Amino acid sequence: MEADITLVVDGERRSLTVDTRTSLLDALRDHLGVTSPKKGCDHGQCGACTVLLDGRRATSCLTFAVAQDGAEVTTAVGLVTDGELHPVQEAFCENDAFQCGFCTPGQVCSVVGMLDELRAGHPSHVTADLTAEIGTDPGIEDDEIRERMSGNLCRCGAYGNILAAVRQVTSS
Repeated sequence: MEADITLVVDGERRSLTVDTRTSLLDALRDHLGVTSPKKGCDHGQCGACTVLLDGRRATSCLTFAVAQDGAEVTTAVGLVTDGELHPVQEAFCENDAFQCGFCTPGQVCSVVGMLDELRAGHPSHVTADLTAEIGTDPGIEDDEIRERMSGNLCRCGAYGNILAAVRQVTSS
């Protein structure tokens, strides 16, 4: 069965017809030609397909496109504003937080989503102070960064530089 849906992808309204079993990742890549999110494992385990879905990070390979009709999807490409890289993208470049680059778009989207979660006061498994006032700067330790980014794998092992990039963005 097919369905007509509309997505706002990186600020552009896009309409398409998809089989109701089509993942958001396949809709983006195969139907709309948006290749920033990558198909890594296709099981939601590697994070290469991470996008921001209505502002929240999501693994697009596990999300049905039809369930997102009308949603706003932001990929790493959509984080660029007026030709200027997002601060997270700049930090990745400055800290050489990539090697082959395959996982980088998903990593970048995940960091942006993680920072929004921190600002909103969302705890993680290792959050030390669950009583901190929402919106205050909780500070972020390396273990907290590692926990929050644990859904994004890097087969090249650039974790040390990814951690440095995240620390750079959270300290500024």
